[in-house]
Amino acid sequence: MDLPIDRHRPLVMHIDLNSCFASVEQQANRTLRGRPIVVAAYPTPSGCVLAPSIEAKVLGIKVGMRVRDAQVICQDIVVLTPDIAKVYAVHERMMRVFRRYTSDMTPKSIDEAVLDFARCEAVIKRPLTAVAREIKTSIRQEIGEWLRCSIGIGTNRFLAKVGAGLHKPDGLDVIDDTNLKTVYGGLTLVDLPGINTRYKARLNAGGIFTPLEFLGASRETLKKIVFRSTEGHRWYLRLRGLEVDKVNFSRRSFGHSYALPRPTADRRVLSRLVMKLSEKVGRRLRRHAQVAYGLHIGCLYADRTYWHTGQKLPSPLYATPEIYRQAQRLLDTQSAARPISNLAITCFALAAARPEQATLFEQPHTKLHRLADALDAVNDKYGEFVATPALIMGMENEILERVAFGKSSRLQ
Repeated sequence: MDLPIDRHRPLVMHIDLNSCFASVEQQANRTLRGRPIVVAAYPTPSGCVLAPSIEAKVLGIKVGMRVRDAQVICQDIVVLTPDIAKVYAVHERMMRVFRRYTSDMTPKSIDEAVLDFARCEAVIKRPLTAVAREIKTSIRQEIGEWLRCSIGIGTNRFLAKVGAGLHKPDGLDVIDDTNLKTVYGGLTLVDLPGINTRYKARLNAGGIFTPLEFLGASRETLKKIVFRSTEGHRWYLRLRGLEVDKVNFSRRSFGHSYALPRPTADRRVLSRLVMKLSEKVGRRLRRHAQVAYGLHIGCLYADRTYWHTGQKLPSPLYATPEIYRQAQRLLDTQSAARPISNLAITCFALAAARPEQATLFEQPHTKLHRLADALDAVNDKYGEFVATPALIMGMENEILERVAFGKSSRLQ
């Protein structure tokens, strides 16, 4: 039996900060406002554009474009690199605004969050569009007048995200049973969140070429012919406004990788890189009050071959020196020292870190863990790498922090 479109009141809100990286820079620097700018991974011609400003988007500059191509479109475009501290500061203040409205709030990325109002009786007595406008006003007044966000409201997370993308920048759209088919009629398959070119090809092979045809396909067609898995059933429900995406997966690992500017087999250089990677992984591990009983290290060589190894450990890793010693030991097991172009360290087999009771005769590892916590507190207060291992002094511009497109370990 085919299911009808969900007719419940839409109570899920998706909020997307428009052109996040670029807007944050324009908020911080008035001289950049109204000008086309891009934030790129690197300012070199081959650097990848991470975020064009709204003004740059109007000119046709897109995410993923090379800096050189953006400069062809706009000769005077301003090219900046990400200022992670600014972006996270805005993110954290936005999350505080959102939590005033509902405790059922999930950050989806550095610039996106989902708010579920199903259990907020005080809020849902008002039109949710009024709540959305109030959130927009709060962001402008409390965080920055140049920051704009698009908000979508739907019966599930999928429709709320579709709504948030309809009228950027600064849009506000509700999708429910009264207009769902109209909205789908104005979109292409790849406009739907989660449908990439590979999924589009799969749908086309099943005779589905538009979102309306996607909606009209039977559950059996999607499950047995198009997707050939239970994912077809999930899409059948998702398209109709039924919730299938409210799942929180526990973190299974913490890792960090670094692409070396120049491949090297120099053990001293690699040792310093291993230490800094260990510190970055260790900071994230401790921030989440976790220990790790496993460590993995991987190398991509200059000749594009790959080597990796990992090991489960009897004792937990917590402090940076512990991670570094194990990572260095694993790196030394390479069969031959060849120039490395990319280096990655990952802690796995996670467990909750238990508070360690102070005793008259503390164990060496207990002192080391307390020292790690104290150094983290200093760096939290005064800035990353204010207090660092001596081995990585002078490496401020190497292995810079990046914000991933998607779930980040620092999202609140």
